Amino acid sequence: MKILEFPYRLELLQAVPAFHRRARDTREFDEGQLVYYGPHPAYYGIGEVKTTLEGYVAVDFRGTGEFGVHEDIFQPQYLIPIPSSTMSLL
Repeated sequence: MKILEFPYRLELLQAVPAFHRRARDTREFDEGQLVYYGPHPAYYGIGEVKTTLEGYVAVDFRGTGEFGVHEDIFQPQYLIPIPSSTMSLL
């Protein structure tokens, strides 16, 4: 069995379910902002916001997670922003 290796320490990212208060905070995402899929950080990995359109956020994950997804579109409550101060730990 092949063990997956990720470019980031995804286990350090806290899982935040979409229905949680922290995920429901009204927020805007900016192009270039780093985010992760809140409910299961390891599924998609860490991604960069490409654009927002009509209440959805397009994210480029570059295959950094278990699913190997490169790009996907989410509703904002599924994404958690990563502070730049946290990136040095990952």
